[in-house]
Amino acid sequence: MLKRPAGDRRLRIMEWLKDPGAHFPPQRQTDLTEDGVTAAVVASKLGVPRCVAESDLRLLAAIGVLRTRRIRRRTHYRRDEVRIAEVARMFEKGW
Repeated sequence: MLKRPAGDRRLRIMEWLKDPGAHFPPQRQTDLTEDGVTAAVVASKLGVPRCVAESDLRLLAAIGVLRTRRIRRRTHYRRDEVRIAEVARMFEKGW
């Protein structure tokens, strides 16, 4: 899983999700900060097919830096700041 956790697309996604309100259009029935964004919204911003964005988002969720939330029939993704801080501390200690 950790073979390719980073990459330009994934790093951009993580950066955008720091402040989703500044990078993604408002959603009608969900809050970008609390609920997260869908793969379709990320794909649109990246200019890639939804399946490509879903793959990146699933990988980031699998390694624990994104949290998922099902709302209706869609999965929403947002940063897990606690987990990101834990991973950063592990690397600082020389993990």
